[in-house]
Amino acid sequence: MGIKLYNTLTRAKEQFEPLEEGKVKMYVCGPTVYNYIHIGNARPAIVYDTVRKYLEFRGYDVQYVSNFTDVDDKLIKAANELGEDVPAIAERFIDAYFEDVTALGCSHADVHPRVTENMDIIIDFVQALIDKGFAYESGGDVYYKTRAFEGYGKLSHQSIDELRSGARIEVGEKKQDALDFVLWKAAKEGEISWESPWGNGRPGWHIECSAMARKYLGDSIDIHAGGQDLTFPHHENEIAQSEALTGKPFAKYWLHNGYINIDNEKMSKSLGNFVLVHDIIKEFDPQLLRFFMLSVHYRHPINYSVELLESTKNAFERLKTAYANLKHRKESSTNLTENNSDWLLKIKGLREMFIKEMDDDFNTANGISVLFELAKLANYYLQETHTSEEVIEALLLEFDALAAVLGISFGEQELLDEEIDELIQKRIQARADRDFAKADQIRGQLKDLNIILEDTAQGTRWKRG
Repeated sequence: MGIKLYNTLTRAKEQFEPLEEGKVKMYVCGPTVYNYIHIGNARPAIVYDTVRKYLEFRGYDVQYVSNFTDVDDKLIKAANELGEDVPAIAERFIDAYFEDVTALGCSHADVHPRVTENMDIIIDFVQALIDKGFAYESGGDVYYKTRAFEGYGKLSHQSIDELRSGARIEVGEKKQDALDFVLWKAAKEGEISWESPWGNGRPGWHIECSAMARKYLGDSIDIHAGGQDLTFPHHENEIAQSEALTGKPFAKYWLHNGYINIDNEKMSKSLGNFVLVHDIIKEFDPQLLRFFMLSVHYRHPINYSVELLESTKNAFERLKTAYANLKHRKESSTNLTENNSDWLLKIKGLREMFIKEMDDDFNTANGISVLFELAKLANYYLQETHTSEEVIEALLLEFDALAAVLGISFGEQELLDEEIDELIQKRIQARADRDFAKADQIRGQLKDLNIILEDTAQGTRWKRG
């Protein structure tokens, strides 16, 4: 039957049929890099990395783009508070983002475009909307004419009249209609800015994704994804901008993950209950956090607490134990082949069950249940007096394959030599910056992975312990 996914645009589960057979163009809204990412940022990073991995598992060639917003009001505020410039703040927290999500098992996107590196295409996009009558300049700002786009509201399933009742013109805004939204902001004194046909300024938030998705993936893409909170106005505005410019559907499928609650309360700055990934993974295995996130269907809300993470740890350890027992038994198994076919068929059946569950709107919660069935089968088989190397190997390979789709591993982590060298260079730089806490953290990280460092007069050397 193939993959079915829930499309926010149609509010229905649909058969997945990409625009080009065998290929998937996928754009995921990335973070605004003014601080370490919180657990709410981590959920879409994990969820859509898993979607990507599953699509690849099913044979698709996935082109995956996820942006960084590296200039906006939050970054300007952080720069003013810390006495640094915006690019320095952005660079530091982009590095921190990669550290955190890599620890969580997320692969890098094919492209991670930044707003500041794509200013020309953003300005050209805004000018094209003005030329087509969908935008106008007012006092150095540029606004989008929301009413000029006939389909506005189709993603969030709201009418123009419903939206109009809640719209306001804020102090300092020079727009013609309360529904209009900003594409380009005139620079305030002392702010970072770029030259444009309308004077110095910087982009509005929504235009960046439309421009960069088009640059890297084309006029129409297969999947656009992000958190549920982005449905309106961000994704709604992206559709209006992109489709007004090209006259083509912007994205065929829209995926949105559910909210995260902290101790049964919605996570928000006003409640002060933000939890940073940077802090969680100092205390817990990052793979455990990923496993926890995937234990609930991505469209459902998820409640986070230390107690829930601890209880998930017990379940995760059961899978790791089953895998370790298989590894141990493999060393003493024989090459017996009699009666292997029944066991191999059972293993194949579990793979088919995993595919069936994941084909149903990427149901990772049920996919994990299949992993537990695989562990149960492995434990049952290990009770046999004589075990076959063929069956043991098949069980291990299935564990590895299905876990890899979920972005987790039950074996020991093995760093490549170049990855070790890269971490050592980061530690050397941290010591040069007198950031000894970070240097110690990297040493500890390497030690946990059985890498021993030796600081000598000739430099830092390493060996496997």
